[in-house]
Order: sequence, then C-alpha cells, then structure tokens
Amino acid sequence: MSEMPKFGVASGRTPEELAREFEPTAQSIWNWVRQAERYGGARKDGGVTGPEREELSKLRRENHRLRQERDILAKAAVRFARGRGPRAIDAPTGSSNS
Repeated sequence: MSEMPKFGVASGRTPEELAREFEPTAQSIWNWVRQAERYGGARKDGGVTGPEREELSKLRRENHRLRQERDILAKAAVRFARGRGPRAIDAPTGSSNS
C-alpha cells in the first residue's frame, strides 16, 4: 500500500479511480498521498512526518519520566525537611550527649 501514493501521482489517476480498483477508500488514498508529500518535503501544511512523529513520541516518554522523577524527589525533599529521612529512623529519641 505504501507504493500507492507514488503510483497514483505518477499515473495521473485520482484517488477515487484508485479506490475503485484497489479497495481502500478514496479518503485513505488522499491521506496516503498527503503523507507521502509531507515525507518528501513537498507539503508544508502543518502535518507531522514519520521521523517527527517518532521524535515527539520519544520526547513525550522522556517528559513523562522526568515528571515522575521530579515528583519523587519533591516527596523525598518534604520527608527530609520534616526530619523523617533515612537517618531520622535510626536516630535515638532521647537527649543528646553533646
């Protein structure tokens, strides 16, 4: 199917004609043609190319991970500020010998 946009553009046939012959809807073929044009740099209508989509997905995953890490560190900072950090559990509860 990935060759259909090239085939359609090269043959001069409309997506409607291709849809009658190859089964997918004309809208699907129009979408494929637009996507192929974006990938080839011929379209600048705000659509996202495959590599851009992959980068966005990667950046969203990284952003999610960083937010989780930030939340964990914020909770840990609150615990330490209240004196309930790891050492607070081991510290004696009586008077100090200073």
